[in-house]
Amino acid sequence: MSKPSDLVQGTLDLLLLKILALQPLNGFAISLRLKQVSGDVLQVSDGSLYPALHKLEQEGWITAEWKTTENNRRAKFYSLTRPGRKHLEKEADNWGRLAAAISHVVRLKET
Repeated sequence: MSKPSDLVQGTLDLLLLKILALQPLNGFAISLRLKQVSGDVLQVSDGSLYPALHKLEQEGWITAEWKTTENNRRAKFYSLTRPGRKHLEKEADNWGRLAAAISHVVRLKET
C-alpha cells in the first residue's frame, strides 16, 4: 500500500481536491473514498490527512462546516470552493503532463 510519503510532492492535495469536487465529505469518508476509488492501493493516515485538509482550508481551496453524520456524530464536512476548483483544474493539467513524461521515460527501450 502506498503511503503519502511515497507519493509525488503535492499529489495528496490533488487527490483530496478531486474527491471533494465530487461531493462534500468528512475526513473519515474522504479516507475511505480514496481507498475505495484507488482499488485499495492508496491509503492516507489521519496524521497526513488532517494536516493536508487544514492546509487546503488555509489556502482557501476548501471550506469546513460542522454537521451530523449518518451515525449521529458531529464531524467537519469539507467542500471545494470556487478557487479550489480552479486550482484543481490547474493541478490536474500539471499532473497529466508529469504522468505522461514519466510514462515516456519508463517505456524507453533498453539497448
